[in-house]
Amino acid sequence: MEWQEEGILLAVRALGEGSAVVSLLTRGQGRHAGLVKGALSRSAGGRYQPGNRVQAIWRARLAEHLGHLTLELLDCPAARLLDDADRLAGLSAALAVTEAALPEREPHPTVFDGLAAFIVELESGGTGWTASYVRWELALLGDLGYGLDLAACAVTGVTEGLAFVSPKSGRAVAAEAAEPWRDRLLPLPGFLADPTRPPKEDELMQGLALTGYFLERHALVAVGGRGGLPPARERLVERLRRHAMRPAAP
Repeated sequence: MEWQEEGILLAVRALGEGSAVVSLLTRGQGRHAGLVKGALSRSAGGRYQPGNRVQAIWRARLAEHLGHLTLELLDCPAARLLDDADRLAGLSAALAVTEAALPEREPHPTVFDGLAAFIVELESGGTGWTASYVRWELALLGDLGYGLDLAACAVTGVTEGLAFVSPKSGRAVAAEAAEPWRDRLLPLPGFLADPTRPPKEDELMQGLALTGYFLERHALVAVGGRGGLPPARERLVERLRRHAMRPAAP
């Protein structure tokens, strides 16, 4: 068995002396792992850093085997983000969520394209990457079959004044219609209800809480996850929370 594709490194786990099991995301093979001999040797340098883009060849005697990966480095965005701890945390969170949420060996080309586009945006230096991260998680949920319906109120059908999301159905609820169940609903940040609106810092936290809820209770459970959201994502949320709590400059 053999295939060859371009991929994004998601995780590297030591195995034996100098070798590692490398997990990567490809467009056609989905999340796929393989053994890379010498991946942790000194001569490998930073070739196997998560976030790197590689040309991968996977070989195995049988399709169900772990198999061996041969990787050629194409690009190393993680190295260019080392001086920006926030963006590096964003990259680490996206890789960890992808690794945790996607079923193994199941193609999800839109997730691959979305992750690649998010990494490009991280490197671009723009200020909107945090909102893009939330939207990326929202798209990931949709691709996995747990998409949120934010187009209209689940109770009245109106398309304006949407302020909450039902934790059961994932459907939006208008502020007025939500009153009887307000304490049971999740806040819907304005920038997700209206994509033309720039996000406020508190809305970013609401957005992360919203997507995190559905990731943890639906997407991760579906692939056997019971330990909550990945630590890398929790670290990103904590970093952004600290930024949101800082007093405004005089």
